[in-house]
Amino acid sequence: MLLRSRRDTVRLGQAIGRALRPGDLVLLSGDLGAGKTFLARSIVRARGVTGRVRVGSPTFSLVHEYESSQGLLLHADLYRLRDGAVSLAEEVRRLGLREQRADGATLLVEWGETAEDALGGDVSLLVRLSPGSLPQERVATLDGVRAAAVTG
Repeated sequence: MLLRSRRDTVRLGQAIGRALRPGDLVLLSGDLGAGKTFLARSIVRARGVTGRVRVGSPTFSLVHEYESSQGLLLHADLYRLRDGAVSLAEEVRRLGLREQRADGATLLVEWGETAEDALGGDVSLLVRLSPGSLPQERVATLDGVRAAAVTG
């Protein structure tokens, strides 16, 4: 799906937000600057988190928690865990994301492709963002059980 503008990305985030269910796992994939956090912000807003709540990158804090109208939403960024001395699976275990997901939290995870098993497996939606042919464009590829609900 071609995202010609930020507005298109917001619309995609709204569609994803409407399709998600408690316990879903959404992996956001793409290079640095691909728009993962911008898309995550749109998803968080679509889940009922007001504009008064800052939705930024969790790169340094690793996880941001949001109480939404549809339950707990966790936005994680595993980028900094990729080259640590402790295994990625152990680092993810320490964050407690799998347990919170089992309790019904919805997970949005940037840089989480290699941590799928540690996050509980069964990815509900994988969104790959890549550059389009113009500087402001992105291409979004969606896979997983929620993909049809978003694109259909």
